[in-house]
Amino acid sequence: MTWSNMLVNCLVTAGEAIWFFLPAYFANATPVVLGGGKPIDLGRNFLDGRRILGDGKTFRGFLLALAAGTLIGALQQRLFIGFIMSLGAMLGDMAVSFLKRRLGLKRGDPLPVGDQLDFVAGAIALTAPVVSIPLSYVIAIVVVTPPIHLGTNALAYVLKLKKKPW
Repeated sequence: MTWSNMLVNCLVTAGEAIWFFLPAYFANATPVVLGGGKPIDLGRNFLDGRRILGDGKTFRGFLLALAAGTLIGALQQRLFIGFIMSLGAMLGDMAVSFLKRRLGLKRGDPLPVGDQLDFVAGAIALTAPVVSIPLSYVIAIVVVTPPIHLGTNALAYVLKLKKKPW
């Protein structure tokens, strides 16, 4: 196999992986644009005295993320997978938010890798028991998501949707 053929195969796999994970991508992005409101943790602290999740994880953002990802899944003719993937994306995001609070990090403070792949890990964790995800998709999505995530966050910062560019 030539280098050009391998490159084409990698690009095709990356495109297929992004298409497969599109519900998770939409679910992850939706709260940035449409979120806000009452925080899921209701302002409560954990045993360590720090917030459970923080003000960035809201009921409206969570529910709209599920709706957006599920809609994308429906458009892909995979309604249930879209819902499960969206739910996993949001749970993965909240898990890293919980971890960041335990580490003493504030909302918007960076946690490299965790911030970029939390929603992907959650989406894989909830979706894999329901449908077989090719390993090539998992590898491709882990490789392409960090630069996509950083780029979209920078754009959201420029558009004043986020307070930090990461």
